[in-house]
Amino acid sequence: SKNTTVATQQRVQDPYTLRCIPQIHGASKDAVNYVGGRVDIEINAVTDNPLIFREDRSGISGGNFHGQPMALSFDFLKIAESELADVSERRIERLVNPAYSGLPAFLTPNGGVNSGFMIVQYSAAALVSENKVLAHPASVDSIPSSAGQEDHVSMGSNAATKLYRVVLNTERVLAIELFNAAQALDFRRPARSSAAIEHMVAEYRKRVPFIDNDSVMYPHIESSIQFLRTL
Repeated sequence: SKNTTVATQQRVQDPYTLRCIPQIHGASKDAVNYVGGRVDIEINAVTDNPLIFREDRSGISGGNFHGQPMALSFDFLKIAESELADVSERRIERLVNPAYSGLPAFLTPNGGVNSGFMIVQYSAAALVSENKVLAHPASVDSIPSSAGQEDHVSMGSNAATKLYRVVLNTERVLAIELFNAAQALDFRRPARSSAAIEHMVAEYRKRVPFIDNDSVMYPHIESSIQFLRTL
């Protein structure tokens, strides 16, 4: 049966990963908006060197090409995105751990002979751990080049490529959380959530089924990622 009893323990207050969602997610959203503004500025900026002025045909050798504004911004965004994955994985842990959720261990109705969502949580933890390495700021590094003329460089391209990997990892962790949350919600039936959530879960279930017995999970994670991209 998918039904289970709610844990009898009464919490005085929810853990940070639940009651601090507005603050944690909001801080990351603020970072996204901030970096978006920096991108708008720099993508419309003049980066030529030298700068040639039509009025008097003068030329000035400047440094508008330097990538420091973007390097710092991308490093900031890496940290903000990593935090979304970090807090998401902690909520996943709370779903698969019966001591926290009151649900069957690892969200499987057939425990003992099934691992359920245990390995799925491992995957999320591994991605979060990789993000911690990738989130180390690239902009704190600089290797002089061009015979010492280019003696401080931004390493902005490294920051950007690492940011791309962090974003993909974070997307996957969020998809794994959705995968777990939908499974957990089915154990709570016939209880219902809000109309908006019930509509989203109904659409999600058209792509990803309830997991009764152990199966290959990565296709369901991929389907979850594709579902998130439609929202």
